[in-house]
Amino acid sequence: MTAVPAPIAVALDAPDLDTAARWASQVTPHVSTVKVGLELYLRYGPDVVASVRGASGVQVFLDLKLHDIPATVAGATRAVARLKPAYLTVHAAGGPAMIRAAAEAAPDTRIAAVTVLTSLSDADLAAIGLAGPASDAVLRLAALSVEAGARALVCSPQEAAAVRAEVGPDITLITPGVRPVGADTQDQARVATPEQALAAGADLLVIGRPITGAPDP
Repeated sequence: MTAVPAPIAVALDAPDLDTAARWASQVTPHVSTVKVGLELYLRYGPDVVASVRGASGVQVFLDLKLHDIPATVAGATRAVARLKPAYLTVHAAGGPAMIRAAAEAAPDTRIAAVTVLTSLSDADLAAIGLAGPASDAVLRLAALSVEAGARALVCSPQEAAAVRAEVGPDITLITPGVRPVGADTQDQARVATPEQALAAGADLLVIGRPITGAPDP
């Protein structure tokens, strides 16, 4: 009996393409998804998706956090849809028309709306003029995004339970800011352990350095 891959998106925040591909090949038997972020995609372009996907057919989460006028986001989404990512992120703060444009441009990809970045505190939200606290802002943006056609949401584990109650069972909840007990929180402000995140209703845990920085990823 083959083990079911863990509901983890391993963040391949690698310095070069070879390292990213090596990490992907090491983790793909064990996890459902690998995540390609903005830095890696801008450095190597579409080739990075084929490199990390390899022969395994692992799901690719393209974390580009698109945020622009609707027509531009639609065009960018169409441009990457041919790479067949399982997930593509857009910023919920771009508004309903932008989210809808992305969803319509890539019907076979789950558009994942990023609610409030896990690096932001309530003080940060106040500074940029977004009505907080973070938990309220996340719920507001989550409801708006799903209404506009997003089929996944990115929120911190601390908001996952409330978001799940707000949007129901059919929306994929993706939680960054997941750290094993005792791990360094690095640049994340709102964090939880994997067990806490799953218990709160998360479907996919984004974990990077605790896995890729391990002696055996």
